[in-house]
Formats: sequence, C-alpha cells, structure tokens
Amino acid sequence: MSATTLSSKFQISIPKEIREEMHLKPGQKFVFLRRGRCLQLVPQATIDEFFGIARGANPEGYRDRTDRLDRYPHLKPKKAAAK
Repeated sequence: MSATTLSSKFQISIPKEIREEMHLKPGQKFVFLRRGRCLQLVPQATIDEFFGIARGANPEGYRDRTDRLDRYPHLKPKKAAAK
C-alpha cells in the first residue's frame, strides 16, 4: 500500500510504482468517483479503447424495440390516413 499527501495546491502525486504498474502517462485524464467517505481515481477511457469490446458476442436473443410493440399494441405508432 502506498501513501501520498495532498499538497497546498490540492494536488496528489501518484507513487512511481503505481504509475509504472498501471502504465500511466503524463496528461492522462482521470475521473474521481465518490464512494461515501472514499475517493476512487479511475483513468478515463478514450473511445478508441472501446473498439472491439463486443467482438465475438452472440447477438441472437437480444431484444429490440419491436418486441415491446408486440406486447403493448397501444404503443404502436398510428398509420397516417391515405389521401
């Protein structure tokens, strides 16, 4: 476990062993998550990091909006009257 101190400018240095282990880079963005009296510091993911996240997922059996329309016919859009 590593400890650090909050500076007078409200800055915190991440210990070197953690920076290296997590491959953190200067200028990298983070998100602070408040969990009661605790703070969780999470690296902010870029959109490129999400590329391929669902690769290999089986899309069969997933719901779409049309299944709700079958179950709740009163929600179906009304057809426009022909002129």
